[in-house]
Amino acid sequence: MSSVTPNVYTGKPSLRESFVHWSPLIIGLAVLYVPSLYELFTGIWAKDEQMHGPIVLGISCWLIYRNWPTMLEASYGNKGSAWGWVFFVSGLLLYALGRSQDILLFEIGSVIWLLIGIALLNLGPQALKAQWFALFFMLFMVPLPGAVVDTVTMPMKMAVSYVAEHVLFWVGYPIGRNGVILQIGQYMLLVADACAGLHTLLTLEALGLLYLNLVRRDSLFRNVSLAILIVPISFTANVIRVMALSLITYHFGDEAGQGFLHGFAGMVLFLSALLLIISFDNLLITFEQLKRQRHSTLKGAV
Repeated sequence: MSSVTPNVYTGKPSLRESFVHWSPLIIGLAVLYVPSLYELFTGIWAKDEQMHGPIVLGISCWLIYRNWPTMLEASYGNKGSAWGWVFFVSGLLLYALGRSQDILLFEIGSVIWLLIGIALLNLGPQALKAQWFALFFMLFMVPLPGAVVDTVTMPMKMAVSYVAEHVLFWVGYPIGRNGVILQIGQYMLLVADACAGLHTLLTLEALGLLYLNLVRRDSLFRNVSLAILIVPISFTANVIRVMALSLITYHFGDEAGQGFLHGFAGMVLFLSALLLIISFDNLLITFEQLKRQRHSTLKGAV
């Protein structure tokens, strides 16, 4: 009587095995998207308000690599799904339409649909589930239509300018405002899109969601609450950046405000947002612990 040894997943394949297996797909994706990425890097991604694009792309690739062993393990013993053809063909059609008509939303966004289709066809739904956040995170690198950005950005800049003006006036600085133009002392500052626009909000939202994914909290209440709080946190971080630029310009002059310290204010934006996210996360943890202790106390009293 012969024995049959079942196939056992042995873990992460070697680099050579992965390259050989996936090289046709990698080459195909490179042929499609390298020209598009080149145009992005030399075009809109070179602008201040769109500089989050390459960062999101890099983090997404790292997340895919990080989840690769889990994806392969989830695919073991599972067959690919024919539903992958729907996503794959849809992705190709979106790419063709976006590339031919210069619609970046379709051209760049199509890569997400293609990757979903490839994962379903080759590895199955469980493997796709292992990579869901990396593919979702890619949405933040897709350029939005200019009309949408302009429509949302102006009210945001008005709100940020309004709050920054009132806070600085309240602490005693000679500041006034006309629309999105702040005048502090002898200096006038225009609140630009990069300081308080939709792209900044999306970047900070991506930062918050990445934090949630990395810390992997088990509490649904904390995850949902923090995801919602990221929006006002992003707004607050934008206000802090505008106030920092205003104070730098007021105390050190216009050259300091527009030079190196302007870039430093961008770091202040992301650091303040990250600190606020961590602070609110700790507050939510404390709130849950207090609630749990109160529940235990009441239960013990009964």
